[in-house]
Amino acid sequence: MAQEKIPARSEIEEQYKWRLEDIYPTDEAWEEDLKRFSEMKDKLAGFKGRLGESGQTLCEFFRLDDEVSVLADSLANYAQRRSDEDTANAKYQAMVGRLMSAYVELNTECSFSTPEILAIDEDRLAGFYTECPDLELYRLALDRICRQKAHILSDAEERLLALTGDMGASPENIFSMFSDADLKFPDAADKDGVMHPVSHGTYIPLVKSADRVLRKNAFESMYHTYDSFKNTMAATLSAQVKLLSFHAKARHYDSPLEQALDGNEIPVEVYRNLIEAVHENMQPMYDYVALRRELMGLDELHFYDLYTPVVADAEKKITFGEAKETVCKALSVMGDEYISILKEGFDNRWIDVYENVGKTSGAYSAGARVHPYVLLNHKDTLNCMFTLAHEMGHAIHSYYSNKYQPVCYSDYKIFVAEVASTCNEALLMQYLLKNTEDKKEKAYLINYFLEQFRTTLYRQTMFAEFELKIAEMYDRGEALTAESLNALYRELNQLYYGDGIVLDSEIELEWARIPHFYYDYYVYQYATGYAAAIALSQRILGEGEPAVRDYIDKFLKGGCSKTPIELLRGAGVDMASTEPITEALKMFGELIGQMRELIK
Repeated sequence: MAQEKIPARSEIEEQYKWRLEDIYPTDEAWEEDLKRFSEMKDKLAGFKGRLGESGQTLCEFFRLDDEVSVLADSLANYAQRRSDEDTANAKYQAMVGRLMSAYVELNTECSFSTPEILAIDEDRLAGFYTECPDLELYRLALDRICRQKAHILSDAEERLLALTGDMGASPENIFSMFSDADLKFPDAADKDGVMHPVSHGTYIPLVKSADRVLRKNAFESMYHTYDSFKNTMAATLSAQVKLLSFHAKARHYDSPLEQALDGNEIPVEVYRNLIEAVHENMQPMYDYVALRRELMGLDELHFYDLYTPVVADAEKKITFGEAKETVCKALSVMGDEYISILKEGFDNRWIDVYENVGKTSGAYSAGARVHPYVLLNHKDTLNCMFTLAHEMGHAIHSYYSNKYQPVCYSDYKIFVAEVASTCNEALLMQYLLKNTEDKKEKAYLINYFLEQFRTTLYRQTMFAEFELKIAEMYDRGEALTAESLNALYRELNQLYYGDGIVLDSEIELEWARIPHFYYDYYVYQYATGYAAAIALSQRILGEGEPAVRDYIDKFLKGGCSKTPIELLRGAGVDMASTEPITEALKMFGELIGQMRELIK
């Protein structure tokens, strides 16, 4: 029987691989910089006990810290990107590990800095700006440190916490190595008995198949495998929850959630308001589940039926070349400068395109200072074209921030990280809908749009609620076992999907395969970012050039020079309110109505 084959890295053409030589021409060059990086801790340590002596000394420390940040960026991007090419490659795993150890050592040596800065008298610090005008560049950074005063410990305590850095990465590293490198899934048979390899890269295309037998078998292959290791996965996730709880308590936060959001200058209410706003708008999701079951002609809708298009025969194969061309056309509304950056990324190997054996799953953008890098696992589908638009949104956001902000403000906050990427997706969708008169194709696209709402605003909010609840369970002294995690996950699926779908027992294990639960309250930002992106894309399409300029100049180029809420307000959307979320969910309901009309 014919079987699809995942190629080895060596079988992928060079034009479809990212060019890491732009960072370091050889591994040996990386080794030289790692040695230089390790030596920098001694230079930084030389400032111990001196940060309060003068504005000039404090400014010199920040400048050296910027230099270290730039070097760390290159070292990390090279080693981690190489490791992600083949997660089973021991050499690059070791390089990542050595860098992490060096980084922990450096952080340990520098743990004195924040307590020393906080010990500087306010009036004396104010005088430093007059004494050393160059220090003005770092005023915002210093203000942010001073804002953290209640959560900063003594020099000795900060040093002790810094020593836990390597251990602190263990839960995520264990999950990644186990899930991406070690875990293997049985092949899935289609209705004709043809076997298909199941991997993290092939899973979504398989469950999107029109072949229900294949969807079901792939679904069971994935989750039955995780079920065999559910206790290991539960212990790993429990370790992550304990880690976050430890750090929150050590730094005098009320909860890990408060600590995670405080680092991004986001009020806790934004997280809880998201969950509340979605809870108040569950009916459109229940309507969508009912519509999907109806359009698919099924007596029972299962979770393996959620991803396949309800207008299956309208799906087209979209090559990577075609995807690039369409994305350029869709984003032309952003102006010539934006498109020139996009094409530079396409033409100069910023992107690692196709899956290969051992390559890390999913997709991401890494904002290296030399230029961004994008990892894909492209499968010639509509979804993969949207992924391309999404990740290039991240990439161009990083490009602008690195180019227009000084080092200390170039790294934008996580809260806004998903806005630029999702805005690109929204603009692509509107372009595709505008440029088709075929009712079946339009219905297919609207279904895809509906799926974006389902998987981003609803599903990611469900993930966020799961993450919040497991932390609360731990605080109540409840054990995070496979059984308790399964029960909670089942309860949340019941709430978010309603009675219109069969609660397959396998879906209880979905928590075990979600890497984002190791990213410290990250997932809610997909939902808030999506709501913001919908609002921004509507403004760009409605107002044109003025909206584009606000978006690029006040947001994309902003880095972290303002709080995330302030940056988004500058671009025209207020995420301190629930209005963008409610309006986005209103659009979701309207799209369901449009779909019903088209199907008629």
